[in-house]
Amino acid sequence: MKLGVFSVLLQQLPLEEALDIIASKGLDAVELGTGGYPGNHHCKPDELLADAGKLKAFKQQFESRGLSISALSCHGNPLHPQKAVARQYHDEFMKTLDLAERLEVPVVVGFSGCPGDSDDAKYPNWPVAPWPNEYGELLAWQWEQKVIPYWKETGRYAQDRGLKIALEMHGGFSVHTPATLLKLRDAAGEAIGANLDPSHMWWQGIDPLQAIQILGRAGALHYFHAKDTVIDPVNVNRYGVTDMQPYTALLDRAWNFRSVGYGHDSKTWADLISTLRLVGYDYVISIEHEDGLMSVGEGFSKAVDTLKPLLIREPAAEMWWV
Repeated sequence: MKLGVFSVLLQQLPLEEALDIIASKGLDAVELGTGGYPGNHHCKPDELLADAGKLKAFKQQFESRGLSISALSCHGNPLHPQKAVARQYHDEFMKTLDLAERLEVPVVVGFSGCPGDSDDAKYPNWPVAPWPNEYGELLAWQWEQKVIPYWKETGRYAQDRGLKIALEMHGGFSVHTPATLLKLRDAAGEAIGANLDPSHMWWQGIDPLQAIQILGRAGALHYFHAKDTVIDPVNVNRYGVTDMQPYTALLDRAWNFRSVGYGHDSKTWADLISTLRLVGYDYVISIEHEDGLMSVGEGFSKAVDTLKPLLIREPAAEMWWV
């Protein structure tokens, strides 16, 4: 496995400066935002797809520093009920797939999206209970009429280009658990897999070790984000895990995102890495930073310091009895 970072955490810097910092940390790979919620500060698909010279120079910036591009990320809601909104997210995602093919980047990360409650809806509707019955009926309609058809077509487009789509399992979207990911994969094809971010598993009450096992056994683990979560044992009893308070309400929230090592200890992260190896995942661990209590520099450094020793594999020593 290799250690990388999602460069959005350094989006305030020009790409060259960001890459110098990443290389100085001894990392191997960089994940780039190309549109949607992460923006495209370090990677602009329209420009790179239109100019072969710019594309070549772009790749050289990474190669000259001994870095690879691990994934392109375009998180949005291509199933948004407002057609203009959905079209923008869709177009950005499809351009990202085209750029990934040109850059020879094997993975594109995104969200599944979430439809509305009808063709006339204005906003997404995320049902989380089967009763009253209209919720269950709504969920079935969303999957049958929107989610599966969209990702079956998009997955085919990716597969034809030798690409994998890693959907981040995130609350508020149709795919948010291992079960919903596998449901979509079964219906839409093997190009569809998971981007497993343990922080989103922890706040939903899912053990990420078990999530890795479930998805790994199915060959559905395409990518891995390294981000932590801390659960407040008092506030969670007041607000529940679906806490709707803003992320800035750090003192009162039921849970908060943290840098790697500040929500769970090194042993927990060692177990996650070991379980990834156990199921055959041998790609990139990509660090994310969404910690409201730490600066980017501090959180990034802590994550590197926690994870780097876990990824070093010494050659097996000769057994004394051999």
